[in-house]
Amino acid sequence: MKLKVCGMKYNTAEVANLQPDYLGFIFYEKSARHFNTSIPDLSDNIKKVGVFVDEDLEVVIEKINEFDLKAVQLHGHESPEYCAKLKRHYEKRSDDVISSQEADCRDFPKKSRNDSSIEIIKVFSIKDKFDFSILKDYEDVCDYYLFDTKGKLPGGNGYTFNWNVLTDYPSTKPYFLSGGIGIDEVEKIKAFQKSPASKYCYALDVNSKFEIEAGLKDVDLLKQFIDDIIVNVKS
Repeated sequence: MKLKVCGMKYNTAEVANLQPDYLGFIFYEKSARHFNTSIPDLSDNIKKVGVFVDEDLEVVIEKINEFDLKAVQLHGHESPEYCAKLKRHYEKRSDDVISSQEADCRDFPKKSRNDSSIEIIKVFSIKDKFDFSILKDYEDVCDYYLFDTKGKLPGGNGYTFNWNVLTDYPSTKPYFLSGGIGIDEVEKIKAFQKSPASKYCYALDVNSKFEIEAGLKDVDLLKQFIDDIIVNVKS
């Protein structure tokens, strides 16, 4: 089970010391966690995720390049065509890098075809039910889905949705489980992990339940959560 800590803003280096698999930075100006500063040097084992809401594709690409993002989380109404354009852009860039290296006979290590790619995480919001047929057109253009709680805001609403809905998940694509996950959900998560609904649950995504204030994470609480959930699962 992987862990993504989202809504990073103020104490990124401290949280990074806990070695989460993903750190999320929100590039949505209406968010209280809007990120507009620099990212400290991080371990190569931590993937930087840019979170966007119905943003122009050119801006997304600009932020990917500026912050060396390894994944994007699309939290709005982005269409399958939008995702496909982003995917093709980075597949083409990867092919261009390989072609350039093959033409250069100097003894530099060749990059794999994935080194210049970007992971695409498409978000879908759920409350008590969800029409999973919506996923069909996204199957070939996203790497992961993320299921969050449907609320007034695009994210960070602070409460969970009915995870039993995921029992009807029709895909084999791995997904992130998000929405109001905090230290009080530890036992609920453990029960979920034993259920058929969790079969393709790839990662947990946490945010507001581990904050002292918006964008400032409670490192001690996060460590407790990692020890209770993530470490136990990996062991």
